[in-house]
Amino acid sequence: MRESTIMKIHYGTAIAAVALVAVHVLIRVTHGFAESLEYESVIANYRYVPYAIMLELILVLLSVHGFNGLRVILLELRQGRLYEKSVSYGCMAAMIGLIAYGSRTIIVTNMGLV
Repeated sequence: MRESTIMKIHYGTAIAAVALVAVHVLIRVTHGFAESLEYESVIANYRYVPYAIMLELILVLLSVHGFNGLRVILLELRQGRLYEKSVSYGCMAAMIGLIAYGSRTIIVTNMGLV
């Protein structure tokens, strides 16, 4: 994929993440911040499907944005074809691993297995 396309994805994920995180924070603040951190409230949030979908979207957007940013930083430190491929594939693998683990947490909690 071209670097310009990757950077457009980077900017798009930043804008979308800011919007969704703002909605998430507004929901937490309007429902009483202290109460929203109680165990039962957190579990109820995960079991409410629209909110769980929003959390999943935040997870994906922040993971893509964060690991792409890390990739860019690491590529600025050093150049070389093998190094660049290793960094790109390593960041991709870490991103997929984080999304998989976070998605597993959301799904397991949503299904009531916790």
